[in-house]
Amino acid sequence: MDERRATRDLLDAAGRAPDAAALFGGASARLRRLVGFQAAAWSVTDPGTGLVTAPMLVENLGRGEDCFAYWETALLEESVIPYRDLARAAVPAAALRAATGDLPARSVQFRKLLARQGVGDELRAVLRAGGRPWGVVSLFREKGRAPFGPAEVALVANLSAPLADRLRALAAPAPGRPAAPDEPGPGVVLFDPSGAPLSINDEARHHLARVPAGPSAPSPLGPPLPIWLVGTAAQARAVASGRDRADARVRVRTRDGRWLVCHATCTAGPGGAPGPTAVVVAPAAGTDLAPLIADAYGLSVRELEITELIARGLSTGDIAAELVISPHTVRDHVKAIFGKTGASSRGDLVARLFADHHWPRRASTRGR
Repeated sequence: MDERRATRDLLDAAGRAPDAAALFGGASARLRRLVGFQAAAWSVTDPGTGLVTAPMLVENLGRGEDCFAYWETALLEESVIPYRDLARAAVPAAALRAATGDLPARSVQFRKLLARQGVGDELRAVLRAGGRPWGVVSLFREKGRAPFGPAEVALVANLSAPLADRLRALAAPAPGRPAAPDEPGPGVVLFDPSGAPLSINDEARHHLARVPAGPSAPSPLGPPLPIWLVGTAAQARAVASGRDRADARVRVRTRDGRWLVCHATCTAGPGGAPGPTAVVVAPAAGTDLAPLIADAYGLSVRELEITELIARGLSTGDIAAELVISPHTVRDHVKAIFGKTGASSRGDLVARLFADHHWPRRASTRGR
């Protein structure tokens, strides 16, 4: 099978994947035949912050603590082709040896982790669509094998947008999902300043039991903690230390298709000394999901505003008055919204997008 046909087969299979985990498994198996590698790490990312979330697929890359060390180093120490730079780069893929002039030890991750695991080179990419990161992938080649070449980097870079488009489509809410009964409130996990888990409450245990299985870090608190959760705590420490500015916040889809939001912040101890890092895990509110829904369906800011007002039962005239635009303009936007979401009516739109979410009332624009 030639490269073009094999690439088309990979993308066709990705287009049929029912979820992100299946997409990663199928894409990794097919990509291995195009770009030889011995280990890989794939993860969905939150398009708002670029932080890894669930699901995550790791193949032949050691123990859970090694997986956590990889992401922690990426957030707190790495300066060679960090994911945050690739997310903004003209080409969203790069190889370690090529980027370092064949001196991979310039990479903190390589020195601390990859070298002792027998890795010779890494090819990483951000899966990017609409200017936002929807996933990341790293491919690893054993020491002693040829490094990744320019053609292989280009091939993976060309997969970035179509794979990200599929991840974006899979992020769209399932239509007509009923609200979860008796959902518990926010859960809290505390970490000490070095990143070791300190405590967890029952609400956090409940929420974490609902997320997809994936790589995790050992914890004295009981079950291992998901990599995305300890990674969010690491991001908070990166912000507190002045290494990054991005929010330590991710949205995570549960196995039943609902969403959680995970937010971390560092506290201060006596005399301003670093205190525990608090990670809050809670059911996502409408305001948490609005930007994700807009991105998933390709809605503009104005189209999302109108969609929210439709969800609250406002008529075309009321929406026009609320937004200070003409009813004709509202109808044009509604037609575009239906086209992008596949909804056939206002009721279908509400069921498709917002059936199980509360949307806070926006401030009225009348009289401005």
